[in-house]
Amino acid sequence: MRRLATLAVLPCSLVLFIALAPIASADGTMPTTTAPPKTTSPAPSRPRPAGTKLIQPGVTIAGVLVGGLTAGEARKVVERQFASPVTVVSPTRTWRLAPRDLGALPYVSKALTTAVSVRSASFAVPLRVDVSKRRLERFLANVGKATDRKAVEAELRLRNFVPVARKSAPGHRLKQILAFQQLSLMLRKHGRAPVTLPYETVRPQVTEDDLGHVIVIKRDSRQLFYFKGLELKRTFRIATGQSSYPTPLGEYEIINMQRHPTWYPPQGSDWAEGAVPIPPGPGNPLGTRWMGISAPYVGIHGTPNAASIGYSASHGCIRMLIPEVEWLFERVDVGTAVFIVSA
Repeated sequence: MRRLATLAVLPCSLVLFIALAPIASADGTMPTTTAPPKTTSPAPSRPRPAGTKLIQPGVTIAGVLVGGLTAGEARKVVERQFASPVTVVSPTRTWRLAPRDLGALPYVSKALTTAVSVRSASFAVPLRVDVSKRRLERFLANVGKATDRKAVEAELRLRNFVPVARKSAPGHRLKQILAFQQLSLMLRKHGRAPVTLPYETVRPQVTEDDLGHVIVIKRDSRQLFYFKGLELKRTFRIATGQSSYPTPLGEYEIINMQRHPTWYPPQGSDWAEGAVPIPPGPGNPLGTRWMGISAPYVGIHGTPNAASIGYSASHGCIRMLIPEVEWLFERVDVGTAVFIVSA
C-alpha cells in the first residue's frame, strides 16, 4: 500500500515522461524508425489542376516507371533516361556519347500515347528506337581511322656495316560491320553497358624468320660479306667498278639468278658498243653464275680473270672467283638483300 501511495503522488510531468519514453527490446537495443519507401516516379513540380489525366499506376515505358504521372512529366522522365550516355571502348580510346550522336532516334510520343490510353496497371509499354545507318557508319569509320594500326614489317638495316633487323609487330583493324551490329542492337534494346568494339589482328607479311640471307659489299675495300640471318658466315675478296664506271651504292636485292649465263652487251653503254653476245663457256665474262641485283645492268658474277680480284676493274658489277661465286649462288635466293656501302 505504501508503494501505491507513493506512485499516486508522482508529479504528472514524470508520469508523462515515463509513458512517452521508448521501451527497450528484449536484447537491450533501442528500436529505430523506418523511413517510407521512395518512389521512382518524380513528384510533380507544382500542384496538378483538378481533373488532370494521369497514367495508370505501375505503367512503364522501356522499363522506366511512369505510372501516376502526366504525359508531359512522363516524357521528361523517359527522355532523360534515354539520353544516358553510351560508353564505347577501343584498344586506345574511350568515348562517352549521347545516343543521338550515334544516330539513335526514340519514338517517345508514340510510346506516351500508348501509356496514357492503357487501362490496366503495371502495363509495360515498349519504346521503339530507330538507328541511322549512315550516321552510325560514319562514326565507326572515324573510329577506324583513329584507332586502326598497321602491322610493322620486319626490316633489315645496317649498323656499323652489320645487318640488324627491325622487329615485326602485329596491327589491328576495327571490324566495322560487327561493331555496327553490336551498337545498333544495344541502342534498340536501351542497353547502357560499355560496348567494347571488336578488332581483328593484322599479321605482318615479313617477320624476322623471313630475313634469311644478307650480302654486304664494301666497295672501296673490295670485300663481300655473306650473312645467314644476322650471323656472318663468310668473307670474300671481290673486284668492283672502275672509277669511270663505279659500282652503285645503296640498298638492293637479287632479282635474277642464272647458271651458265649468256653475256649480252648492256644497251646504251659506250664501252660495249659493237659487242656481240657471248654464250656460256670459258671466255664468258660472267663466268658460270650470275646474280642480277635491282640496280640496272649490275650483278654479282664469276670472272675468268682471277687477277682482277682485289681491284676496281669492272664496269660496275661485282666480280668473284668462280668457285666462290658458285658457293654463294647455292646459298642465296631471289629477294636476298644486298647492301653496297662506300667503306
